[in-house]
Amino acid sequence: MRIALRALLLVGLLLVGTVAGLPALPGAHGNPSGNGGVVTGNITGPKVLAYHGVGSFVINGTGGPAVAPNGTITGNLSYYLTVQGPNTTGVSIAPSSGRILTNIPGEVKLNVANVSEVLTISVLLASTQNTTNVTTNFSVSVTVVQPFILSTTLYNIGNQSVTSFPVLVNLDGAVVGNVSVPTMLPHSNYAFVFQYPTLGLSSGSHTFSIYLTTVHGLVRFANDTTVYSVTFYIPAPPPSYTLWYVAGAVAFIGALFIFGARVGARRRGTSKK
Repeated sequence: MRIALRALLLVGLLLVGTVAGLPALPGAHGNPSGNGGVVTGNITGPKVLAYHGVGSFVINGTGGPAVAPNGTITGNLSYYLTVQGPNTTGVSIAPSSGRILTNIPGEVKLNVANVSEVLTISVLLASTQNTTNVTTNFSVSVTVVQPFILSTTLYNIGNQSVTSFPVLVNLDGAVVGNVSVPTMLPHSNYAFVFQYPTLGLSSGSHTFSIYLTTVHGLVRFANDTTVYSVTFYIPAPPPSYTLWYVAGAVAFIGALFIFGARVGARRRGTSKK
């Protein structure tokens, strides 16, 4: 009995010695992600861009060893970006890396080419303080499309210059964008172009309209008015006859089956005679 107790005590001492010799596990002294909590982030910006378009994106992030409990960034909160897609020729994002400061998010611009495709902006966000580093990943998808293009000519009919002014563009009564027109000299003209990227419009008639309300009648369109509208029509998608084709094929096969059954029956009846 004493021998068994001694052996058990020896095993216990060996286990205590082994545990005491192990290094401290990560997270043994609090939150493994740092005082700022778990590292999180997001990137926001346009979901659709026109050919040769430029989109502005904002990167937000927080958490990890670089962020104090009150949200102040005391370390290094950095982001690194890449763009993936079927064809990235002529596609770029800048800057491709940077830092997020307290109350100052990261800002980048995506330039796209004239290829219809879906691009993915991938972000690696790293929160670093001294030798501690925690990362996370997130992304956003951007669809590049051939846009609708609205174009017309503006004329300064006055004897004085008109400083730069904005022109709002409406689609079916809702504002969808604006164009900043540069300073127009007396009796000059300006080629107005607006590109509207969209994943699709419903079938039927649609109307683009622009109103020159901030230039006090000095700038006109070619028809000597301050309002320009153009209506276009989106046809409905062609009907799908797939179901009818299948139904017709089934009916045809059924007719062949019935015809074959009848002919077979007649032949069998003839052979019996």
